[in-house]
Amino acid sequence: MEMERYLGESSGLLANSSNCTDAPSGATLKVTMVTEKLVIVIFLGLLTLMTAVVNSAVIAAIFTTRKLHLPANYLICSLAVTDFMVAVLVMPLSIIYITMETWSLGQVVCEAWLSVDMTCCTCSILHLCVIALDRYWAITKAIEYARKRTTRRAAIMVTIVWAISIFISVPPLFWRHRPSAGVPNQCFIEHEHVGYTIYSTFGAFYIPMTLILILYYRIYSAAKTLYQKRGSSRHLSSRSTDSQNSFNHCRVVHTFCVSDLSTSDPTMEFDRFNVTIRMPSFETDMDGSDERNQICTSRERKAARILGLILGAFILCWMPFFLKELLVGLRVVNPSPQVSDFLTWLGYVNSLINPLLYTSFNEDFKLAFKKLMRMKEHT
Repeated sequence: MEMERYLGESSGLLANSSNCTDAPSGATLKVTMVTEKLVIVIFLGLLTLMTAVVNSAVIAAIFTTRKLHLPANYLICSLAVTDFMVAVLVMPLSIIYITMETWSLGQVVCEAWLSVDMTCCTCSILHLCVIALDRYWAITKAIEYARKRTTRRAAIMVTIVWAISIFISVPPLFWRHRPSAGVPNQCFIEHEHVGYTIYSTFGAFYIPMTLILILYYRIYSAAKTLYQKRGSSRHLSSRSTDSQNSFNHCRVVHTFCVSDLSTSDPTMEFDRFNVTIRMPSFETDMDGSDERNQICTSRERKAARILGLILGAFILCWMPFFLKELLVGLRVVNPSPQVSDFLTWLGYVNSLINPLLYTSFNEDFKLAFKKLMRMKEHT
């Protein structure tokens, strides 16, 4: 009996000590979770703010700088507007959703948010596609496209991009699940229609990605071919037989070199270069020719680096998300909400990277940004 009483008292003491230790550990765990969530919210908030600020700076630079009023830059401006909309209309609600872990804004706001999310993100991706197409035409058809490269043409391209984006994002509105009563506690893209999943992922990403890769590959291949031709023909500088060929060759090569695949308009550079090359002088010594070849070679390497950054950032940001969407639609995987949120925000980050990549290598944009900073300091 004494032994049994001792054991009972001991078990009671152990239970009490267990309760005493569980309470602090539970409180510690709760504090840790709150701290982690606070860090995530602050980090995502900074990403959202940076995305809005950088894209608004690009928009302001184009509007306030006359030198940037070019059709090619209007496409960049439209891309910045789209990415700004992602930062203002999409990312903040996503932060709220991640923080609350439940949707409390109602079904109408949920459907509007998902539709705007899909439309703006798809539109941002398609903008990259038309920018690549614009550069491809500007490089491979410099003379012919210079006449067609107008503000009206840029507006038509932007309109087509928005129309395609809307056609991709609108269909789920007709079959998205609506709760019979109360407020929905979840708001996410449903994958009940496999056909639509394939249609949307291919239309919003896989087809544009393929087109972008093909366009930039052809741009770079054309440049490599022109560099090789220039290197092989520089020894054949006969004044009577090769003057026209040299003119045509230098014209296209220089168009590519000065553009450097940046947002500058190569046609304007060609106009200035054309004036100097109408009366070509073949008395120039080989040192000058070698120097020009070295300049073009260095610009070729720079163009390759820019291409690598543009394509690498685009694929790294969006490929994981759309691969997940396709596999979920095909019932192959079922990722956790945390993984889905991470892949979604990885795609959002592309809206921050776009204005940096498409303006950082352009001297006109750099000067415009400096001008904006000086204006801000004076105000």
